[in-house]
Amino acid sequence: MSFIKTTEQDSHYNNLEKMSINEILSNINNEDKTVPYAVEKSLPQIELLIEKIVDKLKNGGRLFYMGAGTSGRLGILDASECPPTFGVSEDLVIGLIAGGDSAIRKAVENAEDSVTQGWEDLKSFSISEKDVVVGIAASGTTPYVVNALNECNTKDIITGCITCNKNSPLSLTAQYPIEVIVGPEFLTGSSRMKAGTAQKLVLNMITTATMIQLGRVKNNKMVDMQLSNNKLVHRGVRMIMEELNISEEAAAKLLQEHKSVRKSIIHGRQ
Repeated sequence: MSFIKTTEQDSHYNNLEKMSINEILSNINNEDKTVPYAVEKSLPQIELLIEKIVDKLKNGGRLFYMGAGTSGRLGILDASECPPTFGVSEDLVIGLIAGGDSAIRKAVENAEDSVTQGWEDLKSFSISEKDVVVGIAASGTTPYVVNALNECNTKDIITGCITCNKNSPLSLTAQYPIEVIVGPEFLTGSSRMKAGTAQKLVLNMITTATMIQLGRVKNNKMVDMQLSNNKLVHRGVRMIMEELNISEEAAAKLLQEHKSVRKSIIHGRQ
C-alpha cells in the first residue's frame, strides 16, 4: 500500500507573511470548516472502535490514550476531563505522552523516537487484555506509539488509533484505525491545526459516546459530574429542579444532602 503524508504536503496558500490579519483568519477559518466533513467520513471507523471500548470498560477494563506532542496532550486533556464530567475514577481513562508528564508543558527531545518507552509506560499500569489502547498521531509514524501498539497486538490487547494520513504505519498496526484525512495545513506541516482539531473532535466522540453507553448520562444531563466548584453546584441544582419540577431551594437541599445530582433525583422521586 502507498503511504503519502498529506499532513506534510505544501499548504494551498503562499506568501502568508504578505497577508493581512483578516486574510490570515479567513483562510484558516476556511480550512477549519473542512474538518468536520473529514470526520464525518470516518464515522464508521469511529463506531467500530467505540463498540470495542464500551465492551472492555463494561467488563472492568480501562481506556489508554498515547501520543507525542500535540497528539499526546490532546489525549491527556480528554482523559483528564472524564472524572469531573462523568464522575468516573481517574484510572478509567488514562492519557500517556512521550517524555512523561513534563512533556505536557514543554517538548522533550527525541522522546517520540523511542521504540521501547511506549510499551514500558503501558507496563507501569499493569496493562492487560482487559484494556484498550488508542494511539494518537497525526502523521501515523510516531515510533513511541506505533511500537507500543505493535506490542499490544502480540499480547491480545485491543488497539485503535487516530491519525490524519491514509495507510500510515500506525493505521496498519492498529486493529481499529480511525483515519481523518484533513489534507495539507494552512501553515505547512503544522499538524496542531486541522489535524489537532480533527483529533479533538474524535476524542470528544469516543469518550462522550462511551460514557453514555456506560450509563453515566441521564436524558442529556451530566448527572454524575463532580461538584467541584460553585458553577457546577449551581448547574447541578438546575438539573434537579428541571428533573423533579421543584423549587431551587428544595433542589439545593437535596443536593446538599446527597452530594450527587443522580442520587438527589433518585431520592427526590421516592
